[in-house]
Amino acid sequence: MTGKRRKESMDSRSPESPETAAVSAGGDQPVSRRDQDHFRGCLVGGAVGDALGYPVEFYRLDEIRRKYGPDGITDLQLASSGKALVSDDTQMTLFTAEGMLRAYCRWVNRGICHVPSVVHGAYLRWLITQGYPKTSDREWTYNGWLLGVPELYARRAPGSTCLRALSSGEMGTISAPINDSKGCGAVMRVAPVGLFSPPETAFRLAMECAAITHGHPSGYLSAGALAFIIAAIIDGADLRQSVQGAVDVLRGHDGHEECVRCLEQAFDLAETNRPAHEAIKHIGEGWVGEEALGIAVYSALKYPDDFRRAVIAAVNHDGDSDSTGAITGNILGAYLGLSRIPPEWVEVIELKDVLIQIADDLLVGYREDEEWWDRYPGC
Repeated sequence: MTGKRRKESMDSRSPESPETAAVSAGGDQPVSRRDQDHFRGCLVGGAVGDALGYPVEFYRLDEIRRKYGPDGITDLQLASSGKALVSDDTQMTLFTAEGMLRAYCRWVNRGICHVPSVVHGAYLRWLITQGYPKTSDREWTYNGWLLGVPELYARRAPGSTCLRALSSGEMGTISAPINDSKGCGAVMRVAPVGLFSPPETAFRLAMECAAITHGHPSGYLSAGALAFIIAAIIDGADLRQSVQGAVDVLRGHDGHEECVRCLEQAFDLAETNRPAHEAIKHIGEGWVGEEALGIAVYSALKYPDDFRRAVIAAVNHDGDSDSTGAITGNILGAYLGLSRIPPEWVEVIELKDVLIQIADDLLVGYREDEEWWDRYPGC
């Protein structure tokens, strides 16, 4: 490794220390979640929710019930490999995390980094796992350890917006949008940004990473809001505080109305006795970013202490079940920790070891040795 100039912080990192973490709503017990259990919970939880919803992603609720019974799908479905398969949601989440870690490694060693550009490179690596050719002028970006994970080359209904945007040869930004898409393919992949950065920085960086492929405000603002929620949870806030904080930040951005409306609906509906599938129908189907986030926040607020019930609620509806399940799993996994996710689900999740390794690396942030540079080359 060359150029070892260690920086104390980068705009994309700069986490508050555990000693200054927020306290619980009661105000007397610190509840910092900056630890292995909660980082692992966020990523593995997202994969569990993704895997639960993936078999029924394109089913209407009545079809789900006809196939799985009146309660819908309530357990992971295992493939012939004995694993519960994840979709492109988890795949892209892993590449987002890799991008964040490579960006920080570049900052530490080179003293300069544009985080969205490095994350864009990570998404181009994901793109070649989906059967697309390498870009000849970017050979330097096709390295790193995730490209050596065979399971990531499985094609699991990748989103057309992501595929088109990433294969276009252009990189979208907030100021120069690549399209007008607000699909949920942006919000479903940004949980690692919330683990890696403090809340307001996470909001901004997640928006910028989302805008690489999704140009509509509801596409990138929903991503910013999710990253803020996860970062606030990690810093010690409870669920309602975290979501309210995201709403407050959203209001300062143009085009926030759809995201704020869905989150306010989630707040209100979680306080009612309305059956979950009816409440979710009121929010939407989750194919677009603001609805996917709203459904996930509703499910987490409705069952804040029960990971199983929350993700079951999040996937049994007419819409994009794997994405709403994944986002719910990210939120409640960060909130409750891996230790409170059903162990029989954790054990069979595809890519479990990779998810745990990435989660642990996000917690560490940087290590000054050759092995780390080989894993996350800062280029």
